[in-house]
Amino acid sequence: MPPECAAMRTAKVVAMIQKEIASVAEAVADVPDGATVMIGGFGTAGLPNELIEALLAQGARELTIVNNNAGNGDTGLAALLAAGRVKKIICSFPRQVDSHHFDALYRSGKIELELVPQGNLAERIRAAGAGIGGFFTPTGYGTDLAKGKETREIDGRMYVFESPIHADYAFIKAERGDRWGNLTYRMTARNFGPVMAMAAKTTIATVNRIVALGELDPEAVVTPGLFVQRIVKVARVATSAGGFTAAPVAAKGAA
Repeated sequence: MPPECAAMRTAKVVAMIQKEIASVAEAVADVPDGATVMIGGFGTAGLPNELIEALLAQGARELTIVNNNAGNGDTGLAALLAAGRVKKIICSFPRQVDSHHFDALYRSGKIELELVPQGNLAERIRAAGAGIGGFFTPTGYGTDLAKGKETREIDGRMYVFESPIHADYAFIKAERGDRWGNLTYRMTARNFGPVMAMAAKTTIATVNRIVALGELDPEAVVTPGLFVQRIVKVARVATSAGGFTAAPVAAKGAA
């Protein structure tokens, strides 16, 4: 193929890359029953509430959720739990003062919990994205968390083998992105977003702004578009405290 033809073909392919989705409802429309969904966030920091609300309206059930905790209060992940949509949750911090929905479900045997120390959780997710088949860690050795798992002595210290955590979808919250899916984050809202984006078959990111190609400094891009399949701009509205929150997502049938 002549060089000029190859260049034209490359230019056409580049022009076709368009990962921007019109709405959160459209972005999560194909999530099936039984899917494993990673949800970014450390508590409420970096939690993609708009995508969770859209998934709640969409109706998928029997989900396995991977998150740092098991929901706060009555919104977001907690609302998904309260609606009975989650069969299993993999997290490191399931109980706190406002995790009453998880607590009630767990005590009644209506949800399965896989408790994972936070460092192990992050590394198991990272391992999936890096194509690593597992790793040995001293964390958890000698506790119930190590029961049934392979152990090994390395340099006089005992280690436990941990497997990677893969997902069908990852829901993450970023600050800015372009139509290729390159992302930057705002401070601690970054948390699990980058590793979850790498570990899922389909990564969906909400952003505050979608900028023109080339506007993001390559040195500032944390998650390359290679790991992102869909990007959605969400409306943020000012709060009385001077901060910003996401505009509510309408449920099916709402005006």
